Amino acid sequence: MEYLWLIVAVAVVLIGALAGLVTTRTRRRPPVGGASTDLLAPPEPRVGEDAETPRDTATRTIEDAALPTIERPESTASRLVRLRERLSRSQGPLGRGLLALLSRDVIDEDTWEEIEDTLLTADVGVAPTQELVARLRTRVKVEGTSGVSIKDILRQELLTLVDPSMDRSLHVEGVDGAPGVVLMVGVNGTGKTTTVGKLARVLVAQDKTVILGAADTFRAAAAEQLATWGERVGVPAVRGPEGGDPASVAFEAVREGIATGVDVVLVDTAGRLQNKAGLMDELGKVKRVVEKQTPVTEVLLVLDATTGQNGMSQARVFREVVNVTGIVLTKLDGSAKGGIVVAVQRELGVPVKLVGLGEGADDLAPFSPDDFVDALLGEGA
Repeated sequence: MEYLWLIVAVAVVLIGALAGLVTTRTRRRPPVGGASTDLLAPPEPRVGEDAETPRDTATRTIEDAALPTIERPESTASRLVRLRERLSRSQGPLGRGLLALLSRDVIDEDTWEEIEDTLLTADVGVAPTQELVARLRTRVKVEGTSGVSIKDILRQELLTLVDPSMDRSLHVEGVDGAPGVVLMVGVNGTGKTTTVGKLARVLVAQDKTVILGAADTFRAAAAEQLATWGERVGVPAVRGPEGGDPASVAFEAVREGIATGVDVVLVDTAGRLQNKAGLMDELGKVKRVVEKQTPVTEVLLVLDATTGQNGMSQARVFREVVNVTGIVLTKLDGSAKGGIVVAVQRELGVPVKLVGLGEGADDLAPFSPDDFVDALLGEGA
């Protein structure tokens, strides 16, 4: 009899367990027309896996969101208009000051000293100042200062000082079908990487295809900054690991440029100035490695126009390190003293080719001696 009760008890337990299992399975099913609240419920269908969310529509939305908006950079003509306006506002006091001194009824030795001081204060440099004053003395003595002639004299002599005979064109044409290669050099803080991005915009506006080489591998933000500039105008950037070999990145950028048939490769280099020997080794290696594939067609030195004589000392170092072919003066629209254009050209024997006019994406323009002198005399606005 005891065994009978034991069998009945076991049977009851088994029946109870089976009933609980059935109940659990029933609760796992989501209610019809509504979402399941059970933690063990199967996941909801993903986008594109149910009839109410078509796969192709969702995919199109995601792809459209990922596509960057490509900007169309400003034309050269438009940049030059802004160049004249901004230079006139920032550099006009120099020219107007000279004009006022030369327009005095009597120009004595004190006046000539004031003219010299004005030019030196504007960072023209000692030798160019002495030359200009000597020529002005001669012309004023011979031609006088009556009427409008004094302004014409000053304009002609300032234009001679800036030297319109220099070749200010950008040499970006490659050799034997290879792309032109532009190395951008200069110390950190002058706006070098930004200038590379802006120059890419100038070239794209001229319907040229471009690749950027982020060879400043020692500054963490440089490669990211350059890539962002490129994305805005649809220009790819070749990057390497942080702290990697700059020459390797430059080599890969040029190799990619040759393989894809682009017109120009712009290479941003590091701007450290701990010691001249290290800088020379680094830039020399970058140039040698690049030229194993194709010649470097331009080496542009970026200088901050507001730094005055400090900028001149930087220019001297780079002149000794690498064969600079052109100068880019940034921040010329601000507190820069216009004489730096003359001084740096005299120091390096190479022309100012581009000038930075502000913080905007298209605030980089070709340098025009005529427009610059007109702006000095307040005629650019």
